[in-house]
Amino acid sequence: MKYPAKIGLFGIGLNAYWPQFAGLKKRLEGYLGIVEGKLQRPGVEIVNLGLVDTPEKALEAGHQFRAADVDVIFLHVTTYALSSTVLPVVQRAKVPVIILNLAPAAAIDYEKFNALGDRTRMTGEWLAHCAACPVPEIANVFKRAGIDFHQVTGMLHDDPVCWNEVEAWIEAARVAHTMFHNRLGLMGHYYSGMLDISSDTTLQCATFGGHMEILEVDELAALRREVSAKQIKDRVARFKKVFDVQADCSPAELERAARTSVALDRLVKAHDLGSLAYFYSGTGNAENEDAISSIILGNSLLTARGIPVAGEYEVKNAQAMKIMDAFGAGGSFTEYYAMDFAANVVLMGHDGPGHIKIAEGKTKVRPLKVYHGKVGRGLSVEMTVKHGAVTLLSVVETAEGKLKLLTAEGESVPGPILEIGNTNSRYQFSIGARQFANDWNAHGPAHHCAVGVGHIAAKLEKLGRLLHLEVSRVC
Repeated sequence: MKYPAKIGLFGIGLNAYWPQFAGLKKRLEGYLGIVEGKLQRPGVEIVNLGLVDTPEKALEAGHQFRAADVDVIFLHVTTYALSSTVLPVVQRAKVPVIILNLAPAAAIDYEKFNALGDRTRMTGEWLAHCAACPVPEIANVFKRAGIDFHQVTGMLHDDPVCWNEVEAWIEAARVAHTMFHNRLGLMGHYYSGMLDISSDTTLQCATFGGHMEILEVDELAALRREVSAKQIKDRVARFKKVFDVQADCSPAELERAARTSVALDRLVKAHDLGSLAYFYSGTGNAENEDAISSIILGNSLLTARGIPVAGEYEVKNAQAMKIMDAFGAGGSFTEYYAMDFAANVVLMGHDGPGHIKIAEGKTKVRPLKVYHGKVGRGLSVEMTVKHGAVTLLSVVETAEGKLKLLTAEGESVPGPILEIGNTNSRYQFSIGARQFANDWNAHGPAHHCAVGVGHIAAKLEKLGRLLHLEVSRVC
C-alpha cells in the first residue's frame, strides 16, 4: 500500500535504575521485543523506538513518531518510570495511545524471591515485575493534559483475553486508517422521498477522513460503449463460475450485465474508488437506464473484492459497509423485510448487490421483470448471509448534527426465505425479535444497515473510541 497502517511502540523505564541493577535494562528490552513480535501482522508496519528513560529521549521519540506518521501508539509500561518520560511522546505525536500494563508472569515467585538474600537483587527483581506501578501517575497526567488514553491490563504471556483485546485495538486502528484513505464514489442521486438517508458528506469526511468523488452515470454509459465482445464473453464466463446462474436467465441479460460489469471495473480503477453509493433512474435516456438496470451483478463482484456498493445513494451505509469489510466481516446492504413472530426472527435483506463472499452457499442470479419501485428490469442476486454469528452496523446521523455508530450482534439462522431474487436472511437476537426492533429503532438510524459475519461489536466500540464517536450497542 502507498500509505500502510503504522503502529508506534515504545517502552518506558528510569535511567537511574540501570547502573544500580545489573541486567534490568536488557531484561525490560526483552519484554519490549516480545510485545513487538505480538503486534506484528500483515499490512501493518511497527515503529519501535525502544526504551524511553529520560525526558530528553521522550521529546525525541515524540518527534520520531510524528515524522513516521504513526496511526496509534502502544505504550508498554515495563517498570516504574517518570511521567515526564511519557507525556512529551504522546503530546508531540498527537495520535491515540493505548497503555499496555503487562506483567511478565501471573505472579511473582514469592518463595524464590525472598530466598535471594541480596536486597539489591530483590529490588531489581521487583522492578522487573512492577509494570502496574506508574500507570496511575501516567493516567493522572494524561487526564490533566486532556489526552485520551486507553488501557489493556494483563500478562505478557499466556493471556488470550489480554492479547485479544490488543488485537481488537490494532484492528480498530487499521480500519480507522483505511477509512481515512478511502475514496467513496457517489453516482447519481438520492431515491426521492427517503428523508432518512440524506447525509452531510462534509460531516462524513470530518469524522472518518477520506474523499468523496462525485461521478456521472453518463461516464459509466460511455465506458459501456468501449467494452469488447471478448470482454463480455469472458465476464459472462466469470458470472457462471462465481454465481449460481438460474436457467431462466437469458443470454442477452447476462451479456448486458457483463458489459456493465466490465465498465464498472474501469470506472472504479479510473477514480481509485474503495466504495460506492449509487442510485439513478435514467428515465428519458436509454443508455443511462440500460447501465443502471444491469448493474447488480457487477456491483456484487465489486463488493466481494473489498469495494462495497450501497444502493439508493445511501452514503452512511456505504461507510458502514466499508467499515465492516475493512474488519474482514463482509458488510452487505440490508434492511428490515418482515417480522416472523412465530420463529422469533427478523427477516432482513435488500434488492441490488450483495456481499457474495459472506453468502451461505453460492449466490443465485435470477431474472426480474421489474425492479420494485424502480425503473428497469434485468438480473438480480439472491443470497442468504452465512449461518452463524453476525454483527449489524449503522452509521447514524443524529439530531445534534453528529455521527454515531449503532451495532448489534445476532445469529443468521436457517429457515425459509422469500425467493424474490434479492438478498434475504433470517436473524435471531438474544433479546428477541420484538425487543430488538424496538431498541434498534429507538436510536433513529436510517432504514438501511450493514451486516457482516462474526461478532465484532467490541472492535467497533474501539473504533468509536479512536474516532471519538459514540457507539450504541443494542445486543
